[in-house]
Parts: sequence; C-alpha cells; structure tokens
Amino acid sequence: MPERVGEDARVIPLRRPEAEARPDAAPETDAAPETDAAPETDHAVGDAGPQSALERSLAEGLAFLRRRVTGEYEIDEFGFDRDLTAHVVLPAVRPMYERWFRTEVLGAHNLPVDGAALLVANHAGGLWALDSVITAAAVHEATGGERFLRMLGADLVFTTPVLGQLARKAGATLACNADAERLLGSGELVGVWPEGFKGIGKPYRDRYRLQRFGRGGFVTSALHSGVPIVPVSIVGSEEIHPMLGNAKTLARILNLPYFPLTPTFPWLGPLGMVPLPSKWYIEFGEPIATDEYPADSVDDPMLVFELTDRVRETIQSTLYRLLGQRRSVWY
Repeated sequence: MPERVGEDARVIPLRRPEAEARPDAAPETDAAPETDAAPETDHAVGDAGPQSALERSLAEGLAFLRRRVTGEYEIDEFGFDRDLTAHVVLPAVRPMYERWFRTEVLGAHNLPVDGAALLVANHAGGLWALDSVITAAAVHEATGGERFLRMLGADLVFTTPVLGQLARKAGATLACNADAERLLGSGELVGVWPEGFKGIGKPYRDRYRLQRFGRGGFVTSALHSGVPIVPVSIVGSEEIHPMLGNAKTLARILNLPYFPLTPTFPWLGPLGMVPLPSKWYIEFGEPIATDEYPADSVDDPMLVFELTDRVRETIQSTLYRLLGQRRSVWY
C-alpha cells in the first residue's frame, strides 16, 4: 500500500473591490470639472453599452453548455475536469464561501503565482469536512481564477457513490505519495490535511488542538519534488458541527471511522446536517523551502520529523493567534 501523505497582516476579504485608491491619486473635491466634454465610452452612440453581469453570465453558461455537447473540454489523467470545476463546482461553493461562512484570508501573497507548492492545513468539521472545498475556493479566488487546488483525500471519499466521482472531477485524488508527487511534478498546487479523520472526528472540547500529523509523508513528497510547503491555518471549521459525542457502535455497523453526535445531528434529521454559519478565517503562511536540502534528505527520518513538526507548530501557533484576534464565532 502507498504511504499516506496527508505579517501579522490585516484580515482582507478575498473578493477584491473593483477599484482601489492609488496613493498618488488626486484628492476628491466638490469642484466642477474643468471641461464639460462628454465622457469617453467604448461604444457608439445608440449602443446599449457594456454587457450586464446577467448577460455575461448567460453567455458564459451557453458557451459552457456548447463545450459539453461538442466535447471541447479536457479531463486529465486523475479525472480532473477543469472546465466543470471552474463553471459549475466552484460557483456552487461560492455562496457558502462568501455569504454563509463570510470567509476572509490572510497571506494570500504567499500563494505561488505559478509553479508547484504543497499546502498543508488543519482539519475539522465533524459531520462535513468542508474546509477542503472552502480552501479550494479561496485559492481559486485569491489567484484571480488562475489556479486550482488539487486536494488529496482519504479512500472513503472515493468509495462513496456520487461523491467519489464528483471529487475526482473537482481535482481530488488519493492521498498517497505517488499521486502527490506526480501532481507536484506537473507544477500543481496540492492540498493535504494530515490529521485525517483524527482531525475532523475529534470532540469539540479539543477544538483547534492539532492531532498527530501521521508519519510525515507529505514532507517526503515535498522533498522529493523540491517544492515549498505552505502552512494553512483555518479558523471557523470547528464550529460548523460541534461534535459532542461519538456513537462508536453505530460507526462500526456502518463501517465508518466515527459517527458524530452534534447539537443538531441526528436529532433534527436532514436539517441537522446543515452547517452552522460560523465566521471563517484562512491564513496562508510563509512558504517553507525544501529545495535547499540534498537529494538523499528524504531518507533522513530526523529531517522529515523536524520539518513535519515545524509545519505543525507553525499552523498551531497561527491558530492560537487568530483565535485570540477574532471577536466572536459568528462574526
């Protein structure tokens, strides 16, 4: 079986404003302009003007449907459908990302504009591991829609009907060194959540206390590929389904790693599966370089342990700082 891989800056919204004031811009005044000439436009007199947002969305949707019908789209060797992800999956996630969780980020400048990197994040969720898809949306928005996060997931994700196929099309693949290194070798941004089920299934009393990061398989993948490791710290995911208990007998019957008991699930049925609208913050930390180490460093267990612990401690200390800065779970 393949081995598993699992400045204090201002908090800024990922959704950029359409225009930003320049430091050298002239101050606003109430004086009338020096000329009463009509403003320049890019359309002729009598033209309807630039397309509205609705018209643009409709045109993009029709173009997407045409590509699906004619087969003018590509799927890579892992099953990733870039066109479907950009025009269907991520737009479906965006309302939850922007309005439900009101996600804000720190350190977006630490994401590489091009080239590969391994993003390592804390894991939580209880019932739903939504931190992976929200992080993927954050990466896509922060890079102006140019980059996609290729997520590494557990076997259970890909053996679940419908979910497995959708995860593949959205860019996810099995959390093993071989797949991780092939993606990194292709210049992709790869995301890993080394806590695994220990992270998303931990009780609420242990929230934001990182669990063990496995055996450091993600570090060996980064060292093999010579790519930087970007620590990612996520605050807000622990509160969407506070896990108060674990029905272990039921989990064994259903062949699940755990069965969460939360304030709403399973007591409210399907309604109890709706995540609570906690306020989310995501910080992309300063990249940790790995290309400075010799080629045989992957065989040095002490180095692997040291880098694993460094990444883990960076994420843990950042979580504590963000928790100390936030005003409330909800805003």
